Amino acid sequence: MADERALDEVVTFTSDLIRIDTTNRGGGDCRERPAAEYAAARLAEAGLEPVLLERTPGRANVVARLEGTDPSADALLVHGHLDVVPAEAADWSVHPFSGEVRDGVVWGRGAVDMKNMDAMILAVVRAWAREGVRPRRDIVIAFTADEEASAEDGSGFLADRHAHLFEGCTEGVSESGAFTFHDGDGRQIYPIAAGERGTAWMRLTARGRAGHGSKVNRENAVTRLAAAVTRIGEHEWPLRLTPTVRAALTELAAVYGIETDLSDVDTLLDKLGTAGKLVEATVRNSANPTMLDAGYKINVIPGEAVARVDGRYLAGAEDEFRATMDRLTGPDVDWEFEHHEVALQAPVDSPTYARMRAAVEEFAPEGHVVPYCMSGGTDAKQFSRLGITGYGFAPLKLPEGFDYQALFHGVDERVPVEALHFGVRVLDRFLRTA
Repeated sequence: MADERALDEVVTFTSDLIRIDTTNRGGGDCRERPAAEYAAARLAEAGLEPVLLERTPGRANVVARLEGTDPSADALLVHGHLDVVPAEAADWSVHPFSGEVRDGVVWGRGAVDMKNMDAMILAVVRAWAREGVRPRRDIVIAFTADEEASAEDGSGFLADRHAHLFEGCTEGVSESGAFTFHDGDGRQIYPIAAGERGTAWMRLTARGRAGHGSKVNRENAVTRLAAAVTRIGEHEWPLRLTPTVRAALTELAAVYGIETDLSDVDTLLDKLGTAGKLVEATVRNSANPTMLDAGYKINVIPGEAVARVDGRYLAGAEDEFRATMDRLTGPDVDWEFEHHEVALQAPVDSPTYARMRAAVEEFAPEGHVVPYCMSGGTDAKQFSRLGITGYGFAPLKLPEGFDYQALFHGVDERVPVEALHFGVRVLDRFLRTA
């Protein structure tokens, strides 16, 4: 088991990494290199030989390999991103880049997404170096840039240009799984991610006839765009159940002693109560309009209007998604992907999933471990280009009332110290047996 020093280090590393401002606004102005250098130094102190890699100056990634005892075994990728989304300090109770530890809680942007997991990885690897522990299979550690935008400077760059560093990797683990979900009735659920919806960020463009705002105009680009955006926003997507979502519904129903009726999923979700929130966003495709841009003067009808839509699609449902968008946008509005990544599926009957489940159950025997599909996406999408099957496994034991999912990209992001200690113990247990 991870030693006491590892428990201290995970808190220190989380706090230190938060203090390194790696805000990614999506315009290429982020600099992950200071955080990458910090992580690389901690790995080097543990006897590893990390390499720093950049596609763009300042956008650094770190990769290191820990050799296992069985050279015939497939390697495991353990990865986390170094960048964070923006935070407005005036909105926070504690400065978002202070890394302050107050009342047993570490505060700051990245505390749950995902500098906590980066710190767990570092703490476990260093504990192993002190104990002389070697895992059964090779473990490749990657800390990436640019996950919060396109990943072009991060995992996409690594997968496309440095695939040799991931030789032998068949599976990977990263963020958004094995956290405590309290259902409000005393049950503790630990969802492990075994799938992700695909990413379909779109640009819609309506063109028309520019003219004076006082004149009749049947070719108004703004009107055409508004109509398309309304159709998209009001569209009711049909149910589409992937194997991961079916498994999630089946196992959650078993936890609650409910008959699994997948012919009436909406009723089943209602019966699951708050636990249904783990699944409800992943039983359908979705498309949410998020941005509008048109015109430059109130009395001028512009010749072009633009909108952006955050689309997500389930594994096996991309063709349906495209056809639906063609229909909803209509003949007067064009659409294209601004960012497009695949949907993912991972088996829930694999030895690796079983070992993740066992590691959580050892330290949270009162919990119910279930699979789930992420509504969004992670770097696992880019690493899937290398044939790596990805799981979400960043363990945290959280107190009731601590809304983990609301803190992703939210105000006052924070993580309890005890949750970090739990994460180190569980990650250590899993990686020793993986």
